[in-house]
Amino acid sequence: MSRLGNYIALVFLWLFSLQPFFILYRYSDILYHIIRLIGYRRSVINENLRYAYPDKSDEDIREMRLKFYRGFCDIIIETIKFQTMSERQLRKRFTFKNIEYVNTVAEAGKDVVAVMGHYACWEWMSSINLHARMQCCATYRPLKNKIFDKHMLKVRSRWGSLNFTMQSTMRELVKLRQNDQRFLIGLLADQSPDKNKIQYWTKFLNQNTAVLLGPEKMAKAFKAVVVFLRVSRIKRGYYEVNVIPLTEDAAATSDYEITEKHLQCLENIIMERPEDWLWSHKRWKYSETREITT
Repeated sequence: MSRLGNYIALVFLWLFSLQPFFILYRYSDILYHIIRLIGYRRSVINENLRYAYPDKSDEDIREMRLKFYRGFCDIIIETIKFQTMSERQLRKRFTFKNIEYVNTVAEAGKDVVAVMGHYACWEWMSSINLHARMQCCATYRPLKNKIFDKHMLKVRSRWGSLNFTMQSTMRELVKLRQNDQRFLIGLLADQSPDKNKIQYWTKFLNQNTAVLLGPEKMAKAFKAVVVFLRVSRIKRGYYEVNVIPLTEDAAATSDYEITEKHLQCLENIIMERPEDWLWSHKRWKYSETREITT
């Protein structure tokens, strides 16, 4: 796409986002029927679901895939809408439970590593800066399209959150420390590591899974408090985030303890409501064997 085409697309998406939710969800309904008919990433989703739920029938797997499509379309629409949502809308539609714990940690002069997954409407999580009394940050992987990457950074930073590339995160957090600024760093920890950077395998969703150790290493380096951000879809367009403490002293934990804890938290919510996780991601692409546990 040309430079002009990129800007035209951004203007269109901005105008599109100005529409009220009840109209936008009608578009989501239409999009659902389109991706259902074309079978968006059907083979990847079916394979992931079959390994995660080996006891489910083909019909069960199909129903789970269709429920995922429903939620996935809503997330696309909600991500577009996020760029023009008001603070009032966010406070009403994306609420936080036990955020007082994070604020207590900040008052005690400690930092927080907040772990989450690609679950429910994760893009709205940058609004946590409206609730936490510390500088909230996040890591991200730059998009190949520089114009869209710049736009997404602007959207994610709209409520005061800082965004760092994975390569610069530690350096930027050290700067915050040097300025005596307490921080909360949000990390999506359910992505597959690069093949040459795999350091740890564990069992996740009944499968041999390579996992990122970044959250654990970062927490130990800063002697931070670790929490899991459990997102629940209350109803269409409404979410609640429960801040779940995992450890108050990361440096005192054993190797892989933090990693196992946050993965267990994520697995629990996936098992409770599987349709809200990103099943279309090739999470196990480097697993030589995907053992099914019955």
